[in-house]
Amino acid sequence: MAETNNPLAQSSDSSPEVSRVTLTIAGLKVDIYGLSELPAAADKVSCLWLHHPRLRVKEDMAGFANLVLSAYHHRGPSSRGLIAVAFDQRNHGSRLVDDMANESWRDGNKTHAQDMFGTISGAVTDNIHLLDALEGYLFGAGDGPGALPGSSKRHIDHNMVLGVSLGGHSAWQLLFAEPRVTAGVMVIGCPDFMHLLGDRARLSKLETFSAQDNGVSFFGSKDFPKALIEACKKYDPKGILFGTGSISSLPVSAADQERLRPLLDSRIAGKRFQVLSGGADKLVPYRASEPFLSFLKDSVATWYKEGGSYVEDNVYPDVGHAFNDAMRSDAVRFLLDSVALVDSDKQDTPKI
Repeated sequence: MAETNNPLAQSSDSSPEVSRVTLTIAGLKVDIYGLSELPAAADKVSCLWLHHPRLRVKEDMAGFANLVLSAYHHRGPSSRGLIAVAFDQRNHGSRLVDDMANESWRDGNKTHAQDMFGTISGAVTDNIHLLDALEGYLFGAGDGPGALPGSSKRHIDHNMVLGVSLGGHSAWQLLFAEPRVTAGVMVIGCPDFMHLLGDRARLSKLETFSAQDNGVSFFGSKDFPKALIEACKKYDPKGILFGTGSISSLPVSAADQERLRPLLDSRIAGKRFQVLSGGADKLVPYRASEPFLSFLKDSVATWYKEGGSYVEDNVYPDVGHAFNDAMRSDAVRFLLDSVALVDSDKQDTPKI
């Protein structure tokens, strides 16, 4: 079935393997890539968090970790280090407790919407806890597995995220939730969970989805209960900005600008977004993301330009639910540019 295909399989990547160490951090098995390759003089470290797809495991992110870190090392000596980190999403890999809870409505999971959203928002919670803990485990008081020799200390001062499919959804939520994560690549993910699952309910021919009201009554039904609606309003990008209402039409009205500006200031100011979508993706179709992305792109280019956010929206024609070589190449470019901007932005900041 389309939903069980591995979106990470469409790659011809043969990048050299980088070092990997697996640690138990705050009760989670965590893979850390690139510790051994950190430059000897690097006291500042950028960290790329990798969120895997549904029905996959943290080890599936090894190929991209090797790709992006090898590309970074190929750029030559740097005073900044880069590592990549992956952990199992809830109910996946080492954390699996119920196979059915990872399946779709079509495959017999009656609580598909609640289960998937719980995994997504749970990954964000887990990632935030790991952000608090990781540096202490890796660098400690100078004696962690990635510590500098002598009295010098290392510090993770820059965080990014890349997520694929289910991981793309959680990457969206993480960027909106956590100020320390300032750049993200959302691969075949969606910032509007209600739109995505409403469309999936229609295609799954659920009895709770009525064509007569265009699916309005689906929200609040047994398949998408009110508690889940409230969770979307609290954690999902579209829900945070617009609740259950419509996304602002363009151009955005002065009243909407006034309401939205403080929300955008607190959620996305200064952040970098790259969105990679398959033009032929049937599982996470671009049409579910397009209204929100149209609003976001217009806002950062016009009335919210002073927020300093960057949005890159790439759609790959004829690509389905996959993270292919062209998408990987664009992701590597974006991530390495994001790393390069960290220190250049600091150098350009006026000293007071």
